[in-house]
Amino acid sequence: MRMTNEKVVNISRDGRDYALYNMDCIEGMKRYLAPRSVDVVVTSPPYNLGTSYKSYDDKMKRVDYVEWMGQWGQAVSEILADEGSIFLNIGGKPTDPWGPFEVLFRLREHFVLQNTIHWIKSIAIRKEDVGRYPGVSGNVSVGHYKPINSARYINDCHEYIFHLTKNGRVALDRLAVGVEYQDKSNIARFGSANRSDSRCRGNTWFVPYKTIKSRDKQRPHPATFPVKIPQMCIQLHGIEQTQCVLDPFMGIGHTASACAQLGVSCIGFELEQDYFAQSQRVLEDALATQKLDLSGG
Repeated sequence: MRMTNEKVVNISRDGRDYALYNMDCIEGMKRYLAPRSVDVVVTSPPYNLGTSYKSYDDKMKRVDYVEWMGQWGQAVSEILADEGSIFLNIGGKPTDPWGPFEVLFRLREHFVLQNTIHWIKSIAIRKEDVGRYPGVSGNVSVGHYKPINSARYINDCHEYIFHLTKNGRVALDRLAVGVEYQDKSNIARFGSANRSDSRCRGNTWFVPYKTIKSRDKQRPHPATFPVKIPQMCIQLHGIEQTQCVLDPFMGIGHTASACAQLGVSCIGFELEQDYFAQSQRVLEDALATQKLDLSGG
């Protein structure tokens, strides 16, 4: 591991390289990344909804925010491989639902929207709608439910993950994040030639946050996704097609952690010094865990 005066952390492990930069991502991409050198981008930028970060002001004028995201898109388009994928996690709020779509329209200048994934954080299903599935005996209500006090709006239980590519024709490893058939008779009916008990998961991904005891210690960032989100995004693009993953808004390093667990090289940029320091610890913990797993410890 090497720490430079530019606040860059470089770690090499088992032929994989991990580089974390404490700097602005647009400047960093232009300075450090070669054209078409990144296979997958997984990231969640500030949503411009007034989230309380350490120092970043998340209350820009909408026109300025959308323009800034356009500049970001331009920089990403230059370093993304021609057959690469961007998985852009972004959300709105009941009182301001247009933000994600305004960003998406601004990015049309550089990318094609190939898939729209709905990250479901909380879901409630009545038993009568579930049907006769084994193990389900009553109503189901699971996930991270964030109540709001409003007579006009319903609770927002999901965020978007926009899958963007340069041409809209990037082949994916859909079964890498597939699910088994509930009705096994469908294996012969809809399954592949090898009759695999696996089907496409679809574009609704239920990924709840893990229960934690201390937000300050275990999730010291006001807006981060679970490690499982970047894991699934990378797997969907295809591990065999992924040499390098980039997270331009790294936060506390969950994309880097996912890359360490999957054995994929990663680059991350984070402007906030405290989050940058935490991302380094998260990456080192993930690499240590991976080493134990590989050794059987």
